[in-house]
Amino acid sequence: MSGAANDVLVTGIGLISSLGEGLDAHWQALAVDGASPTAPETEKFKPFPVFPMVPLELDRQIPRRADQRQMETWQRLGTYTAGLALADAGLAGDLDRLARMDMVVAAGGGERDLAVDGQILEGLETAADPASFLNEHLANDLRPTLFLAQLSNLLAGNISIVHKVTGSSRTFMGEEIAGVSAVEVAARRIAAGQGDLFLVGAAYNAERKDMLLSLAMGRTLWQGAPKTVWQRGSAGEGGMITGSAGAFLVLESRAHAEARGRAAYAKLTGVLSGRSRRGPGEAAAVASRQFDELSRHFGGFTPAVLSGANGIAATTAEERALWEDLAADERVAGIRATQTLIGNAIEADFPIRVALAALAIGRRGFYLPTDDTGIERPAETPSKILATSWGFWRGEGMALVEAAG
Repeated sequence: MSGAANDVLVTGIGLISSLGEGLDAHWQALAVDGASPTAPETEKFKPFPVFPMVPLELDRQIPRRADQRQMETWQRLGTYTAGLALADAGLAGDLDRLARMDMVVAAGGGERDLAVDGQILEGLETAADPASFLNEHLANDLRPTLFLAQLSNLLAGNISIVHKVTGSSRTFMGEEIAGVSAVEVAARRIAAGQGDLFLVGAAYNAERKDMLLSLAMGRTLWQGAPKTVWQRGSAGEGGMITGSAGAFLVLESRAHAEARGRAAYAKLTGVLSGRSRRGPGEAAAVASRQFDELSRHFGGFTPAVLSGANGIAATTAEERALWEDLAADERVAGIRATQTLIGNAIEADFPIRVALAALAIGRRGFYLPTDDTGIERPAETPSKILATSWGFWRGEGMALVEAAG
């Protein structure tokens, strides 16, 4: 055995986004072309650009139409992506292993009934008692089945039904930090010997007017012509562009992977999560502590960075300053902001970056710069990559991905 029995290895990756379906499509777009084959949609949800999902043949991973019909879009995206990850890891149809495979999912709430929401908002404008009007219509107008469809743990339930993953299941909610926690918990359980085979990930449907309304009310969205993350981060209040995407990872212990003769893309050496109130410098302080903790694993190598910068001015400027300081000291090299070409997939955002880091390590390459403001420079192929997440509201995460050895 080339490492510790409880090393956490990435042995399967499922990935879908506006860049395409699967690993080859993402590698082509990010490492070969260096530009997105599909620009953000700018008219459908104007003034907010959105990265749309590419067309998918759902039957390939969700064979029964009845299963497809009872899922909302985000659940279809997640169930489909989970199937890709299982197939990539050589586990699809392996009922013995799937029966004891554990699952950790990050998920948001379901889609709202937009027609009812519109009627209520319109009625509130003329209601004599808006509070009573709101309570009455929320209680009487919404379909009971809508609430069942909104349950966050239905993604894990649908994956269990369709793909027969029937070990333990845990679902996290809470925007980007939920995705960090999902990966962190799975990795820590493997490292502690509390499991040896996990499916972990998330999916997000950005093409939802209800989510766009919610994010717009929080003044977090970019409006107008698309720009790179770093350009948006230096323009007024900045803003993020959301994107439909799904990312699932098969994580397993080195002992388990080697026992079934499975090669790994990469090793997940550490995953850290934290949060701050986002006062000036607080998020950078959390990220600095995470960097220092993970740096003991660098072994003299300089890691590249797949950054979770989202384009919101205050946090993006803070993160940029942190990486530029570390780059000036030659402690990091090769900084890339993946949301420039994929958008922010909220709960799926961090799993996407871990997946892209593992893919780059596994293919012994790296991604091309997509920004000309000076922070993304050409870089040599890294042997270690830091995948980070800075939530649009709160939550900071960081993972070290390196060669499996």
